[in-house]
Amino acid sequence: MYTEIKYLYLKQHSLTTGLTDAQILEMTNSVKVKNVKKGESVYMDDGFESRIYLLVKGKIKISEVDDRGDELIKEILTATEMFGDLSLDGSISDDEFAESLTENTVICSYRSSEFKELMQLNPVLAMNFIQEVSSKLRRLESRHSNLVFKDAKSRLISFFRDWANREGKKEGDKIRLNNYLTHNDIAGIISTSRQSVTTLLNELKDGGLIFYDRKHIEFSERQMIN
Repeated sequence: MYTEIKYLYLKQHSLTTGLTDAQILEMTNSVKVKNVKKGESVYMDDGFESRIYLLVKGKIKISEVDDRGDELIKEILTATEMFGDLSLDGSISDDEFAESLTENTVICSYRSSEFKELMQLNPVLAMNFIQEVSSKLRRLESRHSNLVFKDAKSRLISFFRDWANREGKKEGDKIRLNNYLTHNDIAGIISTSRQSVTTLLNELKDGGLIFYDRKHIEFSERQMIN
């Protein structure tokens, strides 16, 4: 792939904020760019190779499958987030899967060893990486707290609030989301059953709190966000 295209992809990612053009160009030497279709696995082509992945465009679902075959969704990632071997120690769970939720998803990736070398040479890149990982940890801590202290309905509302804050578009006094998640996906995120999600969504719809269909979710900013 042309160096110019790699450069443009990397420049779009928050990890390269504050880097000079020359520093970003240096990063193109070892980057691997992948276009992933909806439903495809991100890790499949890389086998057991330890890598850092930078999501440039699209959405990714990170999940694990337990011993019973049930899916636990760990995260729904949007541009420009990171995933993969964030510990940089070569360890990714064999049970973890990364699946594209959108068409034409664009991902840049590095071998973990190569990325460590880049950070050793570039303190700004290293600081950006630390900030990204810290932000991810805060979100995971918040989700863990919700699982411990909130019931399924409260977790669902908290999930919608977080989703709206990250991706919602304000239209008057409404917040509108493009709906790319199934009931199963939402159930996996808030750790409940698909049937419970369906029941709770119907309850919220009947109460006038949300409008929900296959393509969009819409709700009152005052009722759901505040």
